[in-house]
Amino acid sequence: MDQTSHKNHLSMPRALRRAGVAALAVTMLAGATAPAGATSADPAPPETAASQDRPELQRAIQDIVDSGSAGMQLRVHDERGEWVGSAGVRRLGQAGKPPTNGRFRIGSNTKTFIATVVLQLVAEGKIGLDRPAADFLPRHDLDPRITVRMLLQQTSGLFDFTGDRHPDGTYVPGIPWQGQEWVDQRFHSYRPDELVRRALAEPLKFEPGTDWSYSNTNYVLAALLIENVTGRPYAEEMRRRILRPLGLRGTVVPGTRTGIPGPHAHGYYGYEDAGRWKVVDVTRQNPSWISAAGDMISTTEDLHTFLSALQGGRLLPPRLLAEMRTPHPKSGELGYGLGLMVQDAGPHCGGTLLTHNGGVKGYGALMYSTPDGKKTLTASLTGKGARIDEAKEFRKVQQRLVKEVFCAGQD
Repeated sequence: MDQTSHKNHLSMPRALRRAGVAALAVTMLAGATAPAGATSADPAPPETAASQDRPELQRAIQDIVDSGSAGMQLRVHDERGEWVGSAGVRRLGQAGKPPTNGRFRIGSNTKTFIATVVLQLVAEGKIGLDRPAADFLPRHDLDPRITVRMLLQQTSGLFDFTGDRHPDGTYVPGIPWQGQEWVDQRFHSYRPDELVRRALAEPLKFEPGTDWSYSNTNYVLAALLIENVTGRPYAEEMRRRILRPLGLRGTVVPGTRTGIPGPHAHGYYGYEDAGRWKVVDVTRQNPSWISAAGDMISTTEDLHTFLSALQGGRLLPPRLLAEMRTPHPKSGELGYGLGLMVQDAGPHCGGTLLTHNGGVKGYGALMYSTPDGKKTLTASLTGKGARIDEAKEFRKVQQRLVKEVFCAGQD
């Protein structure tokens, strides 16, 4: 959720560094809403000969797990076909590997889904991209200078309800989302309006449209905008426009439901309390604390299908796909467009890469594609509550996998 600092210290080209630093949540692996953990009744992961076909990919995910994660699943589609594999464990203390068809919390990857639905409504003439968002959200007393585009592009200047800094550097906490306080309240239900009110109680960080700052508030408002314009819940509109047409049977908008349906791996959150390090299984949690900014559950297969369809032009007309892929200059190395990041991986790494990664307590998710949608990388990572710098480790994961998949392992 919160953007991380962008420096990495591995020896690799600057272009590739840009492709690997877009971890949007400092606690991507430190916590997430994870529903009821997998039990012995969960199906075993399907067998695959992938590890024999692409040993370098199996080694990569095993190394990543060995560096401090509980488990990982990876899916790659490229000129060599499809590769699927997993490493680590489904549940701490048990030997079973994460299911390669497992569901997981995708965190801020939800934002790409939300942006796609908003842009479909723009294509239908129901929303004006450069009209004031207040025109479609009359109950929220938004600054009339904030446009729909600014919500999707993260240039509204709105305070992040999970906590944010004022221009003078003063940090203002938001809703509980860390430590013992979050653990104690992880089953609490929040209403989207409640999260928005918390954000709007703080002044704008900058004049709308003049700067860039990642704020989950923007996407909670974008989902409310979808509901106001269509007259249907955002979850229903998501199913109607994207999930059912693409056959994404493993993807759900959970609302306040605490469990992950179907096969899944457990996610763990580690934190310090009263001088002691604690590790909690956070597979079950109420995702309404992050709402439409990061509440969805999916699979690596569904993320591949969605990303490939989006980049292949099946979900948006060319002019709006081009808008989505146009980064705001103030977003720097993240290259943030409209719910999508655009990164230059260099000529030896496929050129432009399109991505939006995410994470919530216990879970991290990766989603990368070439502009034609024909080469994709989708992955999930589960945390084990290790006493490590999760943001730093997540960046290393991105760098390693982007290099293996899109750079053919080049130095």
